[in-house]
Amino acid sequence: MEIALHPSERVDDLLTHDRKIIQSHEVFSFSMDAVLLARFASLPIQKGRIMDLCTGNGVIPLLLSTRSKAKIEGLEIQERLHDMASRNVVLNQLEDQIKIYLGDLKEAPQRFGHGVYDVVTCNPPYMLPKTGEVNQNEHFAIARHEIYCTLEDVIRVSAYLVRSGGKVAFVHRPSRLIDMIELMRKYRVEPKRIRFVHPKAGAEANMVLIEGIRDGKPDLKLLPPLIVYDDDGSYCPELLEIYYGERGE
Repeated sequence: MEIALHPSERVDDLLTHDRKIIQSHEVFSFSMDAVLLARFASLPIQKGRIMDLCTGNGVIPLLLSTRSKAKIEGLEIQERLHDMASRNVVLNQLEDQIKIYLGDLKEAPQRFGHGVYDVVTCNPPYMLPKTGEVNQNEHFAIARHEIYCTLEDVIRVSAYLVRSGGKVAFVHRPSRLIDMIELMRKYRVEPKRIRFVHPKAGAEANMVLIEGIRDGKPDLKLLPPLIVYDDDGSYCPELLEIYYGERGE
């Protein structure tokens, strides 16, 4: 399907299930963490309702749609990225399954309701407001730093949106793992599954995936680590399967 592109935009292949995605070097493009979160999250297969917070250009809803027939929604605060995500839905002819909303996630419970989603996902900004160098590009700064929302905002809102027994899944940096666990429990989301992602064998983890259940009972599973690169610098077989499916085998 032909979609109007703005200056600087391009259409990339998502590599999985022939999805395509509009991106631009002027805004923050999706990266491996979004792909891993979209595969890690536990989803209803045939029906249900899923919300992706901080959806950016809509990459996670696009990827989730390859694993579930549930209704998928995305919420993005930046108008430019909201527009891009909306066009990505049309580009992939997924209007019947995916809906992208413009707005502040902190207002989401009042807007969409409490306990209405089966699954909530989020790949939030990783960096605290006054840490590291803040990019002069507003779109990059908002994606990387907690400017419009904090980690607590993300977890609190996710807990309010998801139903009792529903699941929330996040990807973040390992340095914030304790904060995440404490905040999840504060808002009655019990951590159930954790997986560390390592760039290579013997290296420290640089990402952590965590999933919890609203009103769940304590029973944490620490999953085997995911090693991204083999010794020769190529993607490990699991990464190839995540990115390419059967085509990577």
